[in-house]
Amino acid sequence: MTYDIKKKISIIIPSYNEEKNIAFLIEQISKTLNPTGYDYELIFVDDGSKDNTLNEIKFNAELYSNVFYIELSKNFGKDHALKAGIGMAKGDAVITMDADMQHPPQLILKMLKFWENGYDIIYTYRQNANPHAKSYQKATSKLFYKGINMLSDIKLEDGTADFRLMDEKVVKQLKLIDEYEIFFRGIVKWAGYKQMGIPYIPSKRHTGEASYSFFKLVKLAVGSIMAFSARPLYIVTGIGLVFSMMAILYIPYVLVSYFEGYTVSGWASMIATIAFFGGLQLLVLGIIGVYVGKIFMQSKHRPNYIIRSTNLISVNNDLIRV
Repeated sequence: MTYDIKKKISIIIPSYNEEKNIAFLIEQISKTLNPTGYDYELIFVDDGSKDNTLNEIKFNAELYSNVFYIELSKNFGKDHALKAGIGMAKGDAVITMDADMQHPPQLILKMLKFWENGYDIIYTYRQNANPHAKSYQKATSKLFYKGINMLSDIKLEDGTADFRLMDEKVVKQLKLIDEYEIFFRGIVKWAGYKQMGIPYIPSKRHTGEASYSFFKLVKLAVGSIMAFSARPLYIVTGIGLVFSMMAILYIPYVLVSYFEGYTVSGWASMIATIAFFGGLQLLVLGIIGVYVGKIFMQSKHRPNYIIRSTNLISVNNDLIRV
């Protein structure tokens, strides 16, 4: 298939401890896109990696004129790394994908075909449960998408990924969004435009293990659903849930005490009621605190990320590839 060689594609790849995947990913993307005739660039965003990822990216940037890097000053998180890359992209279309090879580069060709046919956003979602994921990751993912679909105005397919293509006009609007806690999967869906979802089966990681632990996944899920940004609020909500559960444990004790004749009239029911509603109040206060905390963090107007170094130089708002 021959494509319009006048169009340029920017591919944003957030990277965290992916040193052994960088060269292989570049090779696979090149094999996929070189025959198409598209002009394309690869922008790797090093999100505070602790291994040799940055040096590996810099080495390949010396080898290939279309490979660029953005080094963040610390680990800001995947969504903020994506925002940093999107902010520097200059392509007619922008593709975001992971560095671990679980997003098959060959699927890019299908995305480009839908894009050429008029779609503004082509996103992907897992066709089935990830066969390479751990049990807790599968369970957390399922709960996450059920929760966000139930508690928010946007609807995401189960397994929606950060592997997507966005037209230049969509990217232009995303650059204007200035949210402290950004969740790209939701923002892209919320943006509207003409969208198309493509199912895919995740490939096995080329090397390494997933960097998200169970608790990190839970935090990501809660933060995305509830726009949660302040750690003390997680604790308060957790305390409310714990006390609510403890109140339920009073029920067997109340029943046993009642039938054994050890109760003081009204004591058991009063304690159970106080414990339950006390826990419920803490839970409600925690939820309210989520929104207050989000407003508080947004009011600081801190940047989503800080760039420590890059081989993309901005001059008068125009980017020069060096």
